[in-house]
Amino acid sequence: MSAEFHPVDEVLPVPRLLALGLQHVLVMYAGAVAVPLIIGRALKLPPEDVAFLISADLFACGIATLVQCIGFPGVGIRLPVMMGVTFASVGPMLSMAAAHEIGLLGIYGSVIAAGIFGIVAAPFLSRLLPLFPPVVTGTIILVIGISLMRVGINWAGGGLPTLTRVVDGVPGAFPNPAYGQLQGLGIAFFVLLVILGLIRWGSGFVANVSVLLGIIAGAVLASLLGVMHYDKVAAASWGAVVIPFRFGVPQFHLVPIVTMCIVMIVVMIESLGMFLALGDITGKAVDRDALTRGLRADGVGTLLGGLFNTFPYTSFSQNVGLVSVTGVRSRWVTVTGGCIMLLLGLLPKMAALVEAVPLVVLGGAGLVMFGMVAATGARILAGVDFRNNRFNLFVVAISVGFGMIPLAAPGFFRNLPHDLQPLLESGILLCALVAVILNAFFNGIGGKEAAEADAAAAASAAQHV
Repeated sequence: MSAEFHPVDEVLPVPRLLALGLQHVLVMYAGAVAVPLIIGRALKLPPEDVAFLISADLFACGIATLVQCIGFPGVGIRLPVMMGVTFASVGPMLSMAAAHEIGLLGIYGSVIAAGIFGIVAAPFLSRLLPLFPPVVTGTIILVIGISLMRVGINWAGGGLPTLTRVVDGVPGAFPNPAYGQLQGLGIAFFVLLVILGLIRWGSGFVANVSVLLGIIAGAVLASLLGVMHYDKVAAASWGAVVIPFRFGVPQFHLVPIVTMCIVMIVVMIESLGMFLALGDITGKAVDRDALTRGLRADGVGTLLGGLFNTFPYTSFSQNVGLVSVTGVRSRWVTVTGGCIMLLLGLLPKMAALVEAVPLVVLGGAGLVMFGMVAATGARILAGVDFRNNRFNLFVVAISVGFGMIPLAAPGFFRNLPHDLQPLLESGILLCALVAVILNAFFNGIGGKEAAEADAAAAASAAQHV
């Protein structure tokens, strides 16, 4: 093996690639199909059009993932990343859906414009790298993990405590009767035990696919208990063709475009944190050029989303935890995952089979994976100098507090202007902004030697954990 070869670029045997790639797909699938379901129902589209939105979404997920992981000149960070529709765009798109003059074609126009904006803005946002020393990146990654834990816990509970339904064009919240049922909690706990057992006593490939095997075991148990249903699998067609502009030529309106561009900035700043986390987990340096390529791929993915009848794309944080759990750093695993997503988009019956896996099964896996993201942030912070620089304690403390606001008090900012909601509803973004500002206030930005010392300490800590 040459000194220049990095595990990120390792091409594994095909059977391993398929199993590990499928593992990534299962982890992100629920989040990937949620947005087209929400938007399709808000627009009162017929069932066949909603089904097409899901197929188009899976297809575009696959393309965007391949662009990000394989990489092309100037585009793609070439790290193990899975791309999916960002939930940051749901609120603005629901508002657009409620406006009769905008509708679905207006949404697609704003998505296309936001993708072009992201491509142009990527080099400027990547210049923010000096603002992210280890005390900032460690704090952000810690909050990413904690934020994701809410997702894993709700999966284990059976979804969300309340479900959003659209009645007369207006979304409303209704209690979820399946939430927190003993049977579902038992299945999630069973999956958790299987994964932990495989990690503890398994080795090699078995340990690497522990999450996949845990999900399969959970799906089998759910089927035996009558929780996993196959009605949609039987009803789904075998093949589908995803064509651009299926619903018509996109329409471009100024206010939706500006709104979606703001969402794009939020998404790209969150992606910046994801890329830095993956760089630490995989041990591959992420410099400004790499960040530019990764952020530009977010823009390209969003542009493709608008062309293929779907929505803005970003790097899925759920899969960062999976990389940390398995220790498999090869980007060709997520390339395989992208190919599987493409296939699912073209084969609705296979997509329906994956969708049939109950959320409680994924919940047991989510607790492991998302906790590992938080642990990665804690590992980075372990290398930060808190003894000689007490200001770092305040950076971490206040930033984590702000990052918890949307989790602990979802209505905290409800009386502020509606246009600010995409910014204020993201705990990750709040944490990032506060951490950057506090670090600049206490430690300054131009302390190159101090920054290098912190980076060296963080790297040393990472090697000894």
